Amino acid sequence: MSVSQATPIHGHWFSFLAGALDPRSAPRLIRLFLGALLARGRRTVTSWIRAARLSDQYRLCYTTLSAAGKRADGIAARLAYRVVEPLVATSSRLVFAIDDTPTPRDGPQVQGAGFHHNPTPGPAGGAFVYGHVFVVLGLLASHPHWGVTALPLLARLYIRRKDLTSIEPKHRPAFRTKLEQAVELMEWALLWLKTSGKAFWVVVDGAYAKAPFLKAMMARGVTVVSRLRKDAALWTEPGPRRPGQRGRRRIYGEQRIDLAKRAGQSRGWTTETFHLYGKEVSKKYKTFRATWQPTGGVIRVVLVKELTSWVAFFSTDPTATVADILGCVADRFSIETCFRDCKEIVGAGQQQVRFVGASVGAFHLCLWTFTLTEAWAWNQDAEELTGHRTTSPWDKEPRRPSHADKRRAWRRELLSAEIQAVLQLEPSQAEFQAAAERILSLAI
Repeated sequence: MSVSQATPIHGHWFSFLAGALDPRSAPRLIRLFLGALLARGRRTVTSWIRAARLSDQYRLCYTTLSAAGKRADGIAARLAYRVVEPLVATSSRLVFAIDDTPTPRDGPQVQGAGFHHNPTPGPAGGAFVYGHVFVVLGLLASHPHWGVTALPLLARLYIRRKDLTSIEPKHRPAFRTKLEQAVELMEWALLWLKTSGKAFWVVVDGAYAKAPFLKAMMARGVTVVSRLRKDAALWTEPGPRRPGQRGRRRIYGEQRIDLAKRAGQSRGWTTETFHLYGKEVSKKYKTFRATWQPTGGVIRVVLVKELTSWVAFFSTDPTATVADILGCVADRFSIETCFRDCKEIVGAGQQQVRFVGASVGAFHLCLWTFTLTEAWAWNQDAEELTGHRTTSPWDKEPRRPSHADKRRAWRRELLSAEIQAVLQLEPSQAEFQAAAERILSLAI
């Protein structure tokens, strides 16, 4: 019995992505994509292999994962060009989000694993987590009915310098800081998506709002939006040059701007309604231009008054509007939702592989599976995606389909295609029983 028969467009997606690998490995990567979609329970690589019916080639499957990790840039370029870019064809700009996320691992033999800050400690309250940290690049796509979704394209495995020494030299990657990896990711995006002719924006967490990243982005014409520290050393804009004044023009003004004092002043606040988080929200804000050393020039600052305090945001484009800045900040939350779904639903971090290449390949396969699922569901009817709720008449709360709904619907389509393929061949009793047992093993 062959693996699930994907419909033509989806089979074309898998084949097109796998085309970045050697022809000897590409067929296995196609089937691993299907295995990652159809696997149930704990999403280890072995569960992918069983779902893809590749148990007799299990050693080669790990080799294929490592190859996918080494050629992740090429596979991601195909994903962006063929699958993702059409979803943002009507957008006026390409907005990216960059953030890092940890994936817990177990065992001292996992290459590159170490102790990292845990951003979501949960009920246990652990401040640190042992495992891998990936810096992820996602493209923010706005669905006409379901809002903004982060579509992850590419990631970089961050390994602390002191953890690199535990990796054998032949497997040891070069050390890169998270800021350097973020610059690499945006350079990749500029290389493969510059033909769109659109402006590039990137929204990042405040941890990435530092000079190495900001100046690199400004030099490449990319607008950065992020959170601003409350104690940021801001200065006014330089005044006009005096008649006959010689020398280069000043970059920074002479007066220091204290954000706390500006936020504490009662005058200058404006109230306006913005479309944030899928609804209309009223915000009280102040905005002004300032100069800041990490950017080496003028930025647009927005102060927003919340219920108990205030927060500050900025854009490296001083002409950016308040709606653009606050909209990007709100849309950045979608990459946090993406990380949650990739871990809880797709199973990122559960793959139980040891070598760096296999870890990178397995994590990317989870990211790409997430993006492919979102792309498959993009033009689907919401009622069809949430059809399973009909068995729960008490669940009447209207809401957009979750990623679990989309994944479940795609699985149903794949399994339905496999059933149809078997029936068209007029199978014998033994073949029909084998097909039934396979589908039951995937459903349970």
